[in-house]
Amino acid sequence: MRVVARSTVAALEQLRCQVFQTSYNPTGIRTGAKYLRRRMRGPALLSYYPPDVNLATLARSFPELELRDDDEETRIQDVEEKKARGKGAPKKAKTKADSRRAAKGKKR
Repeated sequence: MRVVARSTVAALEQLRCQVFQTSYNPTGIRTGAKYLRRRMRGPALLSYYPPDVNLATLARSFPELELRDDDEETRIQDVEEKKARGKGAPKKAKTKADSRRAAKGKKR
């Protein structure tokens, strides 16, 4: 029986990988090729769950229905009441000089 040289076997293995389009990995290091060949899970997961539907989206999509979001109206009313008492969010600065940070830095 004839013994084949190790370099010949390696060359044959490399040629086999080229022909069958597989990865040539003579050292056997971990490449993750098994996981990269697998189908992606993202599209299947996205199609599994139904789309998010809330009242605001429906009201924007169908303005002719004149849907009202009671929770949103209550929130807006609460914000207006807080502003009337002086407890609302501060106004946004229009210029850099108006901002509190700029005023704070100048006091130093």
